[in-house]
Amino acid sequence: MKIPFNKIYFTGNEIEYITQALKMGSISGDGYFNNKVITLLEKRLMDTKVFTTTSGTHSLELAMLLIDIKPGDEVIMPSYTFTSTANAVMLYGGVPVFVDIYENSLSIDVEEVEKNINDRTKAIIPVHYGGIGCEMDGIMKLAEKHNLYVVEDAAQALGSKYLDKSLGTWGHIGCYSFHSTKNYISGEGGALSINIKDSKLIERAEIIRQKGTNRNRFLKGEIDKYSWVDIGSSYAPSDVLMAMLYSQLLDMDEIILKREKLVKTYIYHLQKFVDTGIITSMTNIPKDYKSNYHNFYIILNNEKTRDYIMDSLKENNIQAYIHFVPLHSSPMGASLGYNPLDLPITERVGNTLLRLPLYTDMKQEEIDYVIERLCKVLEGYHG
Repeated sequence: MKIPFNKIYFTGNEIEYITQALKMGSISGDGYFNNKVITLLEKRLMDTKVFTTTSGTHSLELAMLLIDIKPGDEVIMPSYTFTSTANAVMLYGGVPVFVDIYENSLSIDVEEVEKNINDRTKAIIPVHYGGIGCEMDGIMKLAEKHNLYVVEDAAQALGSKYLDKSLGTWGHIGCYSFHSTKNYISGEGGALSINIKDSKLIERAEIIRQKGTNRNRFLKGEIDKYSWVDIGSSYAPSDVLMAMLYSQLLDMDEIILKREKLVKTYIYHLQKFVDTGIITSMTNIPKDYKSNYHNFYIILNNEKTRDYIMDSLKENNIQAYIHFVPLHSSPMGASLGYNPLDLPITERVGNTLLRLPLYTDMKQEEIDYVIERLCKVLEGYHG
């Protein structure tokens, strides 16, 4: 049996909706299916204005434009994240400030955030790893105390909640991804949510997203022609992609339920290895959290063990992978003055975390095969 790490899931209506878009001539940005996606997401996220984008990366970049990141502005974020989180800040001259994470959730350590706030701090970017939320109540208290923006990197977290509030809606801005590796996909694509109370951010987002023009006011009939009024770029995704995404989002709850069953199966069978200590921790959903079950990981007791387990699974035709190389210990991180030892928990997680196969239509015999072979490898390992 060959088990891929990830497999694209189709709901069955993608081709129908894409064909409909083509027949309607709705292929460019802000078309028929784009509006369907926005209506669905705004209903889901509540009290937000949603803008679709061409990628999760572009959502983050648009967010940095909206909060007006300038050279020298500092933005606090975890090091255990994808490069897009830091690149979005650096593109406009900002400085990413990396802080450590909690080992039990891999989310940003709120106390470490507070220690790094100074007069140059402009914003905080919490990253909701694997669909498990950060402690947003504590982060929002810090932001209000120090007058900071909060931009949630919710690329992996659509459908997840913390204290019964959707991730991406706690802060001023939330950023989502619909890349083919995510739970709900359009191939490439993303979205930006803005709290409806932040009317100035919403107004500027409409302009920046439309190449710096006030075209939206023209479309609403408020002006007789539109003009260049601000900086901007082309962030609107093709309606063909939105047709595919709409099909996916309609099945969001079913997708989450299927993935939940798989994650709980992993947890049930692997808990004994946590108890014996060869697995130090694994994906868990604490009280007050609701996950979309984006991924499943185990953390081994050292890098040698992690690599041995990964290689052994590969020999059994099972694809398992590490995740992020911590940004602070990357070549770019070194150029910013960081040392791998600066963030010990992040460094340890980066060296010992292993992600197991997880995809929405994973069959019972497939996950049984992974668990059987993994258990055999763990039981026989004495390194």
